[in-house]
Amino acid sequence: MALESGIAQLVEAFIAAGRPSSREQNIDDRRAGYIASTALAGETETRLLVEDIELDNMTFRVVSPLNATGSLPCVIYYHGGCFVSGGFATHDNPLRQLALYSGCRVIAVQYRLAPEHTYPAAHDDAERGANIIWKYAEKLGIDRGRITLAGDSAGGHLALTSALRLKATEQWQPARLILIYPMLDATASFESYARNGQDYIITRDTLLSGYEMYLPHTDLKHPEASPLWRDDFSGLPPTHIITAEFDPLCDEGEALYQRFLEQGVECTCQRYMGVIHGFFQLAGISLAARSAMRDIAWRVAIHE
Repeated sequence: MALESGIAQLVEAFIAAGRPSSREQNIDDRRAGYIASTALAGETETRLLVEDIELDNMTFRVVSPLNATGSLPCVIYYHGGCFVSGGFATHDNPLRQLALYSGCRVIAVQYRLAPEHTYPAAHDDAERGANIIWKYAEKLGIDRGRITLAGDSAGGHLALTSALRLKATEQWQPARLILIYPMLDATASFESYARNGQDYIITRDTLLSGYEMYLPHTDLKHPEASPLWRDDFSGLPPTHIITAEFDPLCDEGEALYQRFLEQGVECTCQRYMGVIHGFFQLAGISLAARSAMRDIAWRVAIHE
């Protein structure tokens, strides 16, 4: 199979540059590089209300459709970045696009990053952020019965583990989950890590160095380090999983789909062809990214 043309140009430039390794970058440069890549997300959508708020000592970005009234469906969104980078700045445009196309209120959670904060900091923040949003649902203008937990990469991992924690504590449950090429297996045991691990920008090194910084004292098979292998998925809400053809994580995302079905979870999975890990943030150059955004927006509007 072939890469989309815009993404092929990025990959060719990456290979020509000698496949620079994230593992060899200092953390500040790695984070700055992620922010710089947001130029590929397309023109900034302005037909929205965007505000950063603080609730119970946590910071959230709330993106709302203009002139929204009443209680809206809500997407609680966890950004990617391999547990070490990312934030409101890296995901600004996708959050805006998602709110515009879905008519939902999109609320992004800022969680603590490694190496400054190791496990379980991000997991605790992800769960706590969801519970704070639930607590203040009326103030935030959201419908408690129509909350989706969503995220990409490390954020997809956090959306899943947050849903599992909520299920275990029996406090409340999201209406659905959207997991965009989630990081699920810190042991990197699937073949796509070899097949797609070197050439496609977000490499095996990029992903595993993120795990190493976040999980320095945690067994890589711990159920919150590698949630793929858990057997307690039953009772989770309907879930949609997105994978990418040239992603080291492709196989594990599709393995999660199989495990969900085996454990009785209503689940769909779509592999986007011709694209790499991170493509969801490349709407400026990727037709698949624009298609995925429209599809996710339709799903999170919660059409019964």
